[in-house]
Amino acid sequence: MTTVTTAPAQAADPASTRGQRKLIGAHLVDSLGTGLLLAFTVVWFARTTTLALTSIGAAISLARLLALPTALLTGPVIDRFDARRVAAAANLLSAVAYAGFLGAEQVWQIVTVVWLAQIGTAAYWTASTGLVVLAAEPAERPRWFALIGSLRNGGLAVGGALGALLLAAGGTGGLRVVVVLNAASFALAAALLAAWRPAGAPAVREAMAGSYRTVLRDRRYLLLVVTNLAAVFSSLVLGLLLALYLTEGLHQQAWLAGALLVLNSAQVVLTQTAVARRLRRHRATRVVAAGALLNAVAFALFGGLAAAPGWAVPAGVVVAMVVYNTAETVAGPYAEELSVGLAHPDLRGRYLAVNQLSWTVGQTLAPGLFTLLLGAGPGWPWVFLGALSLAAVPALLHLERMSAPAR
Repeated sequence: MTTVTTAPAQAADPASTRGQRKLIGAHLVDSLGTGLLLAFTVVWFARTTTLALTSIGAAISLARLLALPTALLTGPVIDRFDARRVAAAANLLSAVAYAGFLGAEQVWQIVTVVWLAQIGTAAYWTASTGLVVLAAEPAERPRWFALIGSLRNGGLAVGGALGALLLAAGGTGGLRVVVVLNAASFALAAALLAAWRPAGAPAVREAMAGSYRTVLRDRRYLLLVVTNLAAVFSSLVLGLLLALYLTEGLHQQAWLAGALLVLNSAQVVLTQTAVARRLRRHRATRVVAAGALLNAVAFALFGGLAAAPGWAVPAGVVVAMVVYNTAETVAGPYAEELSVGLAHPDLRGRYLAVNQLSWTVGQTLAPGLFTLLLGAGPGWPWVFLGALSLAAVPALLHLERMSAPAR
């Protein structure tokens, strides 16, 4: 029977990183490289090709659409070869794909390299949670997830700042350096993962009995996946909604959105591990539910600013952002722990692939949905997000009750 980790975690010593430096280095290098090019993909193709922006956008959208099945195809491969091998191969594929950016000039070439990059990204993220399972005992996993979350936020922030600096200083030449460094970072991350030898990591396994039907019959896990949509939409606020809301809805300067992104990275990096350590004795389901409640409060604050006087908006968005960041630091590691703890060990790859679908669905729907709601009025996106976060709370508590007999 699948071990359930919704019970309170026992007190444990701080998560040991002994023997795991290659894993930590791989996460850090991967994050730095991703941050370099994250905001400049469209800019790269616009600067280095003669194609219209509409053609570039259509090519990128088509490539991402073609990559949608990646998570489901990756799950059985993880179950057979383990998360480390799959993550290393995914990073290597990303390195090849981003190197291909240097020669992509036609629409079909852009579709090809972006498709390969998206496959690498989706396969890596499907496998990445399983890396912690290989590195840490169950009691240490939430703090490992917190550590990796801190590394990722810090790496993305530094990489994004470096990418912007290279673009500002060198123009298209600087952007070419960004692409080269990004490809090199994925190659280095792949090498580090390939060289990492976690204690007790399984060899290549025979195919396990079971399939996606097993996952789809697991009502607990399906409830977790549906509930995770609230976290997915909440996480997309930073990249898809915040700047648009501030500039179009609240008529603020664009620099304020940038300052809030810096605040998010700084707060998560500085507090993530300490918060996870404080919460280790609480049930994972209740910690994630508390994070959903904090998100609901943050969204109420964001939405309420549409009716606030102009002088109060800058301070108000900072307060709302602090609450939003706190929700991320509270819930993030324990949501990851639930996703691996509720999965059957022999079919964990398939379980994580189904969980990854909630991210795929959210990332596909969010851009159109957010803009549609914002067009109806500046407060409507926050009403939707707040309602979704509140609905997640009873769902998580019900998940805890469903899991109780298995404990």
